[in-house]
Amino acid sequence: MKIMITGATGFVGEGVMLSCLQHPQVTEVLMVNRRPYPLQHPKLKELIVPAFMALDGYEAQLSGYDACFYCAGISSVGMNEEKYTHITYDTTLVFANKVLSLNPEIVFNFISGSHTDSSEKGKVMWARVKGKTENALMRMPFKAQYNFRPGGMKAVEGQRNTKALYKALVSIIGFLFPKAVVTLAELANAMVNAATKGYSKQVLEIKDIKALAKI
Repeated sequence: MKIMITGATGFVGEGVMLSCLQHPQVTEVLMVNRRPYPLQHPKLKELIVPAFMALDGYEAQLSGYDACFYCAGISSVGMNEEKYTHITYDTTLVFANKVLSLNPEIVFNFISGSHTDSSEKGKVMWARVKGKTENALMRMPFKAQYNFRPGGMKAVEGQRNTKALYKALVSIIGFLFPKAVVTLAELANAMVNAATKGYSKQVLEIKDIKALAKI
């Protein structure tokens, strides 16, 4: 299976990318990054795209893929709703539409977040915007589309983009509430299995991610 991954220079995308490189069913990984990521691997390719809203001219490089793991994203801390919506909703939908036009049989997996608001009407801004994004993606005619809502996430070996404070916090949460934490290896395995085997739900909470990772 050939997959493309966005966000490999960030914490989640990097962990998913590194795990996918070790997965026997993954034959090629294309990182679609805004800046270079310093790693060489026989399965790994990189495409530098400075702006995901401007994808004309990259059609050849973005064609021929079985799945897209959209892990790009940003924290909502300190952002107003308009800017966060532009990055989380507008940019994601532009990228998704481009990828779909080039790969009609592609599976699109979106990294969302625990407590995302599917109603799009709640008081929490980021949760509304994530819910709006999930809903829009589910209306698109992909071969299949899944939204992953991980909670705390544990890094995988070899990650560069980790913060000591976050790692310590997740370790504590994982010790006290093991069902609230997934490893990025589990997340990657679940995403690969969703693309290759399917799943009964389009929105996957932590328990679904853990279950699908084991299939």
